[in-house]
Amino acid sequence: MNAIDTSILDTLTRIVGPSGILGGADMTPYLVDWRNLYSDGRALAVVRPGSTQELSDCVKACVAAGVPMVPQGGNTSMVAGATPDASGRAVVISTQRMNRIREIDTLDMTMVAEAGVILKTAQDVAREAGALFPLSLGAEGSATIGGVLSTNAGGNTTVRYGNARELMLGLEAVMPDGTIWNGLRRLRKDNTGYALRHLLVGAEGTLGFITAAALRLFPLPREEAVALCALRDEDAALSLFRRFRDRDESAVRAFEYMSAGSMHLVLDNVPGATLPLAERAGHYVLVDLASSRPQAGLRELLEEVLAEAMEEGEVLDAALAESGAQRAAIWRLREEHPEGQKLAGASVKSDVSVPVSKVPEMIRRSSEALRKLIPGSRPVPFGHIGDGNIHMNLAQPPDMDAAAFLARSHDIMDTVNEVVRDYGGSFSAEHGIGRIKTDMMEDWRGGAELAAMQAIKAALDPKGLFNPGKVLP
Repeated sequence: MNAIDTSILDTLTRIVGPSGILGGADMTPYLVDWRNLYSDGRALAVVRPGSTQELSDCVKACVAAGVPMVPQGGNTSMVAGATPDASGRAVVISTQRMNRIREIDTLDMTMVAEAGVILKTAQDVAREAGALFPLSLGAEGSATIGGVLSTNAGGNTTVRYGNARELMLGLEAVMPDGTIWNGLRRLRKDNTGYALRHLLVGAEGTLGFITAAALRLFPLPREEAVALCALRDEDAALSLFRRFRDRDESAVRAFEYMSAGSMHLVLDNVPGATLPLAERAGHYVLVDLASSRPQAGLRELLEEVLAEAMEEGEVLDAALAESGAQRAAIWRLREEHPEGQKLAGASVKSDVSVPVSKVPEMIRRSSEALRKLIPGSRPVPFGHIGDGNIHMNLAQPPDMDAAAFLARSHDIMDTVNEVVRDYGGSFSAEHGIGRIKTDMMEDWRGGAELAAMQAIKAALDPKGLFNPGKVLP
């Protein structure tokens, strides 16, 4: 370690205290991404400020020393967006200690939460206050408020409540020069100049480090109804979604598609996962209805629509949850899809979106193209068919070496992306760009759009010290 490194570490330690900085083997969990695709990460230190002011002071010190900074919340990124590179020059800025709920107001229906608050904690605190924070995703027990906003996370209830961006009213952030921007406004209407908060949401920490957010809350549901359905094909899934939407769009909280390939990896690999249907099928959907209205009649709605779809041959079988425990068990089958694929071996993930009407065609065309690209591979698509976002993933062939399979990652993603492009879709729906997809930006967002992004980055972070190597090529 040279004198400059020693000096900046001494400065950071003075700012956050000895308990606020980690080195050596203690850094290991912070240096590897969740998918274990990048295990070469190195860092000068992991810095854990306990307040916005401490973070501001750390940023100013790093900027003065020319030290890059990589923000990290729960380290659940699917695209290695919070992982340092192998140079060892950067410090990881962890928000773990910035974990307070500062305020909750059930008249305004708002909550102010710091960046390190675990998403599940925010949900629980809102519920205890008699309100709902609706953002929900598989990693909610680890993901943080700062992380889900920095990536504009989507999740299971986007069809009803929108992405993280739609649930945010205001932000507090430390900008790349170390200044603190306090934009924690709880206003539903604020048409004052550029919407800086929306620039930071989805920027993956490249334009500023989110430290706190004013979030929207909603009334708690008074009635819920959940079912798992076995379907004829992908078209039947879309038809069923339309039936529910046309009957009562406001009741649809989530509508999740699961292919046989993906569901069966869960059933075969995740302990305790059981299918509440008589037989396995080729396609499944999870229907989740909720309403804050008393006596909303959701059970009747669920039964009526499923009966209609069964008469048309679209739904082959269905299991309706009779209790909270059964609802949780059905949801577990959906939430364990990433884990089921991980336990089955290597997989390549394509987080894509297309217009909702094109989802069945996209799944079929992509699956066929992937099977031709790598014979014996297993397409395992699943996701949020109600908002057009499907995780068009591919599991390695059982007889193929994992490293050899992963070496084809970009061929696999390119194969899916070309199908998605035909439908006017996006190669990044809810996971972001991170470190994995930067090389795709020129092709997909080149020209005026990418030039504007690069100009914004250069204006706000001229030294390129905020999460370098992410988002932009």
